Amino acid sequence: MIALKKLRPAALWYTPSGPGFGPLPELLLTLTLVTGLVDAVSILTLGRVFIANMTGNVVFVGFAIAGAPGFSLSASLFALAGFLIGAAAGGAVTARVGHDRGLHARASMGIELLLVAIALVIAAASGDPAAVHGTLHIHGPAFSADIADALAGILAIALGMQNSMARKLSVPDLTTTVLTMTLTGIGADPSTGHRGHMTLTRRVLAVAVMLAGAVLGAWLCLNVSAVAALATATALLLVVTACAALSARKPGQWRQVAPAQAPAGTAPARP
Repeated sequence: MIALKKLRPAALWYTPSGPGFGPLPELLLTLTLVTGLVDAVSILTLGRVFIANMTGNVVFVGFAIAGAPGFSLSASLFALAGFLIGAAAGGAVTARVGHDRGLHARASMGIELLLVAIALVIAAASGDPAAVHGTLHIHGPAFSADIADALAGILAIALGMQNSMARKLSVPDLTTTVLTMTLTGIGADPSTGHRGHMTLTRRVLAVAVMLAGAVLGAWLCLNVSAVAALATATALLLVVTACAALSARKPGQWRQVAPAQAPAGTAPARP
């Protein structure tokens, strides 16, 4: 049993002191996989729009304003607005349950699951080409403009909440949506010694997981349908939300938030 625990990804986030991170590394790695899936859907079927990466999305808005073909200005703006709404909603969840990492993860992941499931239903019910075919077999838009805008907005709300939650949980190298600083750390930070090797390994793991999500999402969008990719993301979110709910029912030091991070007016997590 001890040997199996050492093989878990969470072992890469082990800290000799402090409350630790409990199941959060595995949960956030799964959300990183979901990010790759969802961004594959948005880039390949919604008019070249980022759902999780707002830096790229702002650049895409600039391309669309300049008249570059293939970029949807409306979908990018819906995604930007949705992401801000999701981040604000995530802040409200933090203010309510941010004093307890277990409750915070359960609440945020549950809401994200609901939003992605709603997007899945809209995409499936639209009857648009990407609902039933891979984009390799589609000539013309994958979704109508209205459906693409709605999907971009709803999915961006979900990823905005995810980003807000990951920011508050503060698990090192697991932002779940952006890899820029992770890649910077791989190149800039020394990787000598046991701790350095662990840090490098977990950063490479985070990059590999998002890459795997993007590859899987792209393959599904190209060869099966966007609905299949969204269904896969929904299934992963169902699993991760169930695990978060089970973890939130068990006491543990990992649920505690340092006093400096706890939202004002909240009580400390129960041991």
